[in-house]
This record gives sequence, structure tokens and C-alpha cells, in this order.
Amino acid sequence: MSQGIELMLYGMGTVVLFLALLVVATTVMARFITRYFPEPEPPVQAALQRLHRQDKPAGDPNLVAVITAAVHQHRSNKQ
Repeated sequence: MSQGIELMLYGMGTVVLFLALLVVATTVMARFITRYFPEPEPPVQAALQRLHRQDKPAGDPNLVAVITAAVHQHRSNKQ
């Protein structure tokens, strides 16, 4: 019985040690990659900034008229 417990403790200790080493290695690699190979600024951010600086058009008046007519027809058909 004591040999079984001893073997279990050695096995569990080995697994815990391996997992701790794996966490440390992963953390070190992640810091190395982010330090020496930073991600460039995504082009979406630059495009969004340009978009917010532009004046927005009011919309197509024909499209507004068509949408208004469709909503009016839909509401009149429901009654």
C-alpha cells in the first residue's frame, strides 16, 4: 500500500512539474513574440478614422420616397 501511494505521489508530482514548466515556457514565448514581432495597426482602424472625419451624405431622396411608400402600403394592408 505504501509503495502505491509513493508511486502515485511521484507520478502526480511529475505531472504538476511538467504543467508548471509548460505554463512558464508558453508565457516566455508569448512575451518574446509580442516584444520582437509586434502586430501592425490594423487598416480597419485607419479606415474608420477617415470615415468619421468625412461629412455623411443626407441620403438619396428617391430611396427615402420608395421606403416611405413601402411602409405606408404595408401598414394600410394590415388594417
